[in-house]
Amino acid sequence: MFATELVIFDCDGVLVDSETIVCRVLAEEMNKLGMEATAEELDEQFSGRPAKDCLLEIETRYGGPLPDHYFGNTERRIREAFHHELQPIAGIEDLLDHLLQVSLRSCVASSGSHEKMQLTLNKTGLFEYFNGRIFSADDVRRGKPWPDLFLHAAHTMGVEPHRCLVVEDSIAGVKAAVAAGMPVVGYSRHPVRAPQLEREGARVVSDLMAVMDYL
Repeated sequence: MFATELVIFDCDGVLVDSETIVCRVLAEEMNKLGMEATAEELDEQFSGRPAKDCLLEIETRYGGPLPDHYFGNTERRIREAFHHELQPIAGIEDLLDHLLQVSLRSCVASSGSHEKMQLTLNKTGLFEYFNGRIFSADDVRRGKPWPDLFLHAAHTMGVEPHRCLVVEDSIAGVKAAVAAGMPVVGYSRHPVRAPQLEREGARVVSDLMAVMDYL
């Protein structure tokens, strides 16, 4: 096995516990427009994918462009929920501290926007761990499940893909890492998703500290 020189973290669901909040609000706002949806369904369908791709699917289900008030209501409610509810994923600070202790570099490569990551990482106290090393799907032409974002992050950090270790929680993210030629650890607290991540090529853990076993 090649020595790991860079750990690339997804953000939502790996660093911050944001996906449950976002999917809950999206489902509630979609139901208001007559589109039946549950948070669990949206989490399964949209996890790890760029926001623009998710929006296209919602508009397809709606049958055309969404009303202007949908965007305002959704963004306002998500921000309010982040302010009151958002927490770092259990164990992530211990893992990041360990990486600092052993001088192993890390970065973030997420489907979320830079603006969203600045909000969520600052709110949870994780921003300083990654300041200057945050990459978004907005930086590349194709987001996950394409490999572009991970390859962009590795190239910018000056590390060969096979010397990176990706930590992901979504099917799209695992597919992107495998396509980039990077080993990937799939983090899952959900028994249903764990075998799905494994089938796509991830080594699955339910405790973030177990990532150290694969460095």
